[in-house]
Amino acid sequence: MPTIMLVEDNEMNRDMLSRRLERKGFKVMIAIDGEQVPGLLANQLPDLILMDINLPGKDGHQITGELKSDSRTAGIPVIALTAHAMVGDRDKAIAAGCDDYDTKPVDMPRLLGKIKTLIKQ
Repeated sequence: MPTIMLVEDNEMNRDMLSRRLERKGFKVMIAIDGEQVPGLLANQLPDLILMDINLPGKDGHQITGELKSDSRTAGIPVIALTAHAMVGDRDKAIAAGCDDYDTKPVDMPRLLGKIKTLIKQ
């Protein structure tokens, strides 16, 4: 069973998305902000990370950059999730090290396609 880390500060989004992913057969690790990510990754490395971009403290761009610069976590695919769909937002996420980008509200079939492509189920 593939494991996905969901980094999301909004409780409703977190609960909805984690339930939907679990129903699709994924194990879900949850971080409610960027500060929790390193501690969780010390115990287990997920197959993929869904990274909210707008987080309190360190934002998703900063956290992704840190993960991609660490040899232990650099290979974990990261999909940026954001309600921001402005021109340039996708490019900014990719420049920060994200492997893909998706917008909220989440279109589950589209997101699952991206997840399956990146973790090669």
